Amino acid sequence: MPVPILSRLRHRFAGTLRRHRTALSLLVLAVLGLCLFRATRSNREWMDAWLTHVSMPVKRVVSALVDPLPFSACEAAATLAILASLVLLVRAVVLAVRRVKNRLGTWLLHFVTLILWIYLLVCALWGTQYYGVTFAEQAGMTGGPVAVEDLNAVTAYFAAKVNETAMSVPRTDEGVFAADTRTILDQSAGIYDGITGEYPFLAGPQRNPKPAFYSKLMSAFGFTGYLCPLFGESTLNVDCPAVFLPVTVAHEFAHQRGVAAEQEANFCGIYASVNSDNPIYSYSGWLYGYLHLSNALYEADPDLAAARMEELCPRAIADLAQNNAYWAAWEGPAEEVGDVVYEGFLQSYDQKLGMRSYGACVDLLVEKYLPLAG
Repeated sequence: MPVPILSRLRHRFAGTLRRHRTALSLLVLAVLGLCLFRATRSNREWMDAWLTHVSMPVKRVVSALVDPLPFSACEAAATLAILASLVLLVRAVVLAVRRVKNRLGTWLLHFVTLILWIYLLVCALWGTQYYGVTFAEQAGMTGGPVAVEDLNAVTAYFAAKVNETAMSVPRTDEGVFAADTRTILDQSAGIYDGITGEYPFLAGPQRNPKPAFYSKLMSAFGFTGYLCPLFGESTLNVDCPAVFLPVTVAHEFAHQRGVAAEQEANFCGIYASVNSDNPIYSYSGWLYGYLHLSNALYEADPDLAAARMEELCPRAIADLAQNNAYWAAWEGPAEEVGDVVYEGFLQSYDQKLGMRSYGACVDLLVEKYLPLAG
């Protein structure tokens, strides 16, 4: 290649570096930050220090700032980011058609930099949570394997509690759970008060759960709620049947209090709900706990699971049937994609059970309630 051509290429490359030095610097910093996270995440002492002094304090400050908003700040930010990216992409395409150089490349550079920084912040503010001290360790629980007879006993105990509390909640003329979603969200204050004496590390500032504007989209992907890592804000699906909305709120509150693993957040959500003085939350917790226990029992002994199901009152059976019918209507490719994506997300943080970790809360429930069920 002639020297003048090489000279022009070097000059053009140098000019590109100068024009995009800020974006390129941010890109390099994001990559370095992700490498640092990968290199240090297995150090429990460092992770615990980061969570105590950086991650949790930052999330609590940010969540306090967005808490007064009547809508999900996470949804709003995501919507604006997507719209802005699309507008800038269209502009880049138009300029490229007009033969303005490097516009698509510039858009791609900024887009990739933005995505990497978002992912870095997710890792820093949430991914690190998976490598700190766990709920079970702090609570002195083992969450180990359980015997079938113990699982059966606790399932029967939960069935009895479901029947005991089923009449304490609002119902339609057909006998189906009818508590208003707005009421459920508004009554979330103090839900953890009943268990923070036993587990003081679950104490935390009260935050308002936010109804999701894109609830139907969440249903399509099989989600009932999520905690936004960047805002420390819980957003709830208010389109699906409301019977499990209270315990889902409590589940997301567990995440806000630093419980990362899904199985532990499920246990905390159930335990907080059934120990609250709110009958709507209590019933939701007992029924959700029963559902997990019953599903596990069915895998171990279908006949025992069927016997426990026969013990449920008609109102509880109606609530489960309505919930099952709703989610059956959403089965399809979108839900499968949602499962695959979220399972990949969990496994990227060494949550080896993936989506199966939702069923592992059964071990903690049996350990906690077997003395009462025996």
